[in-house]
Amino acid sequence: MAATDEVDSIEHPLLTPGLLQQRRYQLSLADAATDGHTLVCLPTGLGKTTVSLLVTAERLHEVGGKSLLLAPTKPLVQQHAEFYREALTIPDEEIVVFTGEVSPDDRTALWDYSTVVIATPQVVENDLVGNRISLSDVTHITFDECHRATGDYAYNYIAERYHQDAQQPLVTGMSASPGDDEESILEVCQNLGLRDVEVMTEEDADVAEYTHETTVNWERVELPEPVVEIRDAINEVIADRMEKLKQLNVTNTTQPDVSEREIQQIQGKLRRLMDNDQSEGYQGMSMLAEIRKLRTAVTYAETQSVESLRRYFERQKNAARASGSSKASQRLVSEPKVREAMRKAENFDDLHPKFRRTRILLAETLGIEDGERVIVFTESRDTAETLTDFLGEHFETQRFVGQSDTEGSEGMTQTEQQDTLDAFRNGEFEVLISTSVAEEGLDVPEVDMVLFYEPVPTAIRSIQRKGRTGRQTEGKVTVLLAENTRDEAYFWKSRQDEKRMEQELRNLKSMAGELTAELIGEQASVADFDRETGAETSAQTDDSKTEDVERAASEEGDTEQGTRGSADGQAGLEAFAEPARDGTEDGESDDETDGDGVVAEASPDETEGVEVVVDQRELDSTIARDLSKREELTTRLETLAVGDYVLSDRVAVERKTVADFLDTLTGSDRSMFEQVGDASRHYARPVVVLEGEGLFGSRNVHPNAIRGALSALAVDFGASVLQTADEQETADLLEVIARREQEADDREVSVHGEKSAKTLHEQQEYVVSSVAEVGPVTARSLLTHFGSVEAVMTANVEDLMEVSGVGEVTAERMREIIGSGYES
Repeated sequence: MAATDEVDSIEHPLLTPGLLQQRRYQLSLADAATDGHTLVCLPTGLGKTTVSLLVTAERLHEVGGKSLLLAPTKPLVQQHAEFYREALTIPDEEIVVFTGEVSPDDRTALWDYSTVVIATPQVVENDLVGNRISLSDVTHITFDECHRATGDYAYNYIAERYHQDAQQPLVTGMSASPGDDEESILEVCQNLGLRDVEVMTEEDADVAEYTHETTVNWERVELPEPVVEIRDAINEVIADRMEKLKQLNVTNTTQPDVSEREIQQIQGKLRRLMDNDQSEGYQGMSMLAEIRKLRTAVTYAETQSVESLRRYFERQKNAARASGSSKASQRLVSEPKVREAMRKAENFDDLHPKFRRTRILLAETLGIEDGERVIVFTESRDTAETLTDFLGEHFETQRFVGQSDTEGSEGMTQTEQQDTLDAFRNGEFEVLISTSVAEEGLDVPEVDMVLFYEPVPTAIRSIQRKGRTGRQTEGKVTVLLAENTRDEAYFWKSRQDEKRMEQELRNLKSMAGELTAELIGEQASVADFDRETGAETSAQTDDSKTEDVERAASEEGDTEQGTRGSADGQAGLEAFAEPARDGTEDGESDDETDGDGVVAEASPDETEGVEVVVDQRELDSTIARDLSKREELTTRLETLAVGDYVLSDRVAVERKTVADFLDTLTGSDRSMFEQVGDASRHYARPVVVLEGEGLFGSRNVHPNAIRGALSALAVDFGASVLQTADEQETADLLEVIARREQEADDREVSVHGEKSAKTLHEQQEYVVSSVAEVGPVTARSLLTHFGSVEAVMTANVEDLMEVSGVGEVTAERMREIIGSGYES
């Protein structure tokens, strides 16, 4: 075995010689993960990705096929790709990255010739739903940060499809913090089809030599009197609204610090009132929405900064001015006590104590202690922006935020994120201000201090943040805590959860065998995931299957790399830790054609059975995912000009939730009739699906208005209107119609049609309706009154207010937008 700097490195046919240092715990975990579907728990910074890479290398070497590594963020995907390209001898062009920045057609081509795909889960989920890729030849899949595999997260759907479709599946889940308790850990394992649990903690002898003590300091700060006055003014309004809810008999408390659990209970009681069509339910729900907004304002004042609160108030004022704004938003900004809080926030010219303390701590670490790098984590994008500006006056500072734009804050592109991390790693600046995007898994360089601007309420996130320090030397974590605020509650919750999680991990390690038995027992009905033929042999090299893989690769003209050199004769991961030849002790030092090594199969386009074409914009619902898992039914994603689903050459379906449908009637969205009109012009049998309950009771809309709209859809547009209870029932209905059309009537799926061009008066309405978001109804009133777009745009506030539906707030907002100078 080769050695580097007197430290043994790992040898393997698919690993770059001399690159990876032998660490016993990594080899042990990789061995275990090669033998079955395994959850790997390892503290942050100790090389979970290396464990996955070792399993991938062995799997490709022994079985062939393709490997898929999933990570929750684009920067993390890019980081993994760089590591894999450096560590594997596989050609760089066969290690590909899938994110939303790669077009679907390109992903299909890349998938076919790749050997290792590293991707965000949403992209793979979309490609599976769209039938662009197949998992049948994927022989190893890794779910990084697998604690996310709860609820409707994309990991769950991909895992289900993988166990269903793959010929020889092997799953590895990786996390430093798989869950707060045994129940949540079991949920992750069940969702991903994991049957074994392997845990290493910092107390293990093999791990301890690579870890260092991390000291956690809690720094308490006291809010200044002006900030307390702002908070108390807002709390008075919350108490008043809670009193009104108490009068509706949905709560017994009027305290402003009501818990989220209590709010959820109140919401449930209000929904029951709404289900019985009682007006108190709608009144109370609006009140509850206002309370949520006010609670957010209190959180900004207490735990963030007054500048962040000012930004939040400005967003609320803009929302209240917009057409179709909620009564909750309008009440909030017109409430005298809130307006007084806004005035005090505008006049506050001092530093929030957390800002001052942050500056002092950074000066101590970077100046007095001669440190080089600090990360500051904050929950709020507003705070990240203001902190970057403030600290930038004293230190070399850059922000690190997500990719989405928010009001007052532009997101960062993937390239900008990567460039920022590279610059931080290279010492080009000292302070990184980050939102939660840098918490999970990113190879952020070792830092001298991690500063939590506020406590986080979950143990998982706290552990992820702390893992950014204490890797190479002793680490320091400082948490700022505003006294007598919600910071206190988060502090105690996080502390208790962390202690419980640490104990759970110890318990998990001691009872891993029992947990594995429980998982196997609960998944014994192999139908949950694995096919009968694959459940027992998926993680081991079955002779007959290996022959099939080799034969398939050979038929594709690849006799050398069909199994990535499995004839080499080295068996299993044991080869990684073989005694070196010099006799030193073992491990002591520590998206169109099938490519090489790919199992040949029919392309997705050749799949037989019923097909449903789905509009890309429908992926926010679960319907397409549900349909894609059904027997003899395939889904295809397109950006449809007409319809949400196409089921045959004559049937296109427009899906509307009850809320969407009622929005049409209240004037905030009139696009439904235009969409159904387009469908009726291009398809002989247009269908409108109304999804959800409470069509005649969930809004204060006259029943005759609803009946009139339904009549228009049926009589004026010739559409069949069908109602379903939920997304599951909608999927069932779509399948029935598709099978009837394509199987019973032998019709083909044909996508055709385009959106009709707007007439002159429609374009005029569109232009006016977009100003201050007045909407199409008010736009028609304005055009009827003034006679032209130009006259509307030049009218003053008083003239605008003469039009029905235009009040003072809307008129002033229109003039502000039309008359203000443009600043890019």
